[in-house]
Amino acid sequence: EVRLVESGGETVQPGGSLRLSCAASGFLFSDYAMTWVRQAPEKGLEWVAGINNGGSRTTYAEFAEGRFTISRDNAKNTVYLQMNNLKVEDTALYYCARQDYFGGPYDYRGQGTQVTVSS
Repeated sequence: EVRLVESGGETVQPGGSLRLSCAASGFLFSDYAMTWVRQAPEKGLEWVAGINNGGSRTTYAEFAEGRFTISRDNAKNTVYLQMNNLKVEDTALYYCARQDYFGGPYDYRGQGTQVTVSS
């Protein structure tokens, strides 16, 4: 059974930083690209960042470029999202998801971790 479990979300002040983690199980993690998406209150899903199966290629949404960094540790079956200089508009439920290939659609998604940016 494919399982993705996110953690690391919490309430932070604007300008703060967080590192989200996503622990994967039930599949050969190093075979799959991974991505982060988010959903703000009363808004649709929004793509954040993606990484290829080996970790050598990354891509970011415009709002994330320069502030967020996606990375992975295939030995730990974990993908990360480092978020710096957080803004109020980054408040959302953040999900990690599995992709068959880099940049492709995702087929499994976790339950999400809440990030709230508030003063």
